[in-house]
Amino acid sequence: MKSLRFNFSALLRPVRLLLATCVCALLLFSQVMPAYSSPNSNPTSGEANLLDIERKSQEAVLADPYSREKTQTEANKGLNEIQGDSNIEQMKRPENTPGGKSVEDKLKNALEGVTGNK
Repeated sequence: MKSLRFNFSALLRPVRLLLATCVCALLLFSQVMPAYSSPNSNPTSGEANLLDIERKSQEAVLADPYSREKTQTEANKGLNEIQGDSNIEQMKRPENTPGGKSVEDKLKNALEGVTGNK
């Protein structure tokens, strides 16, 4: 009886090792695949714009503080005075989002649906 139990555990050891290896590989691939899920994404495509933003932020920190006029002119180009108009064509705004509803419109529609005033 003891030899049968020993042989059974000896047969199960490689199966356990194979199962553990498969689980580890599944975890690894499940973490890596979302990064490559988008067909249009290129992991290095945003680097050039980020380098420009980094350069501007280093200039802002190392130089004298921006004057009010300079801050306003840079901020009016885009998001803020550091980012400026970098990636402005890729920013999502109501003007460039077809069929997009604002939060105000969504709330208005939801409240109309709840109150029945449609």
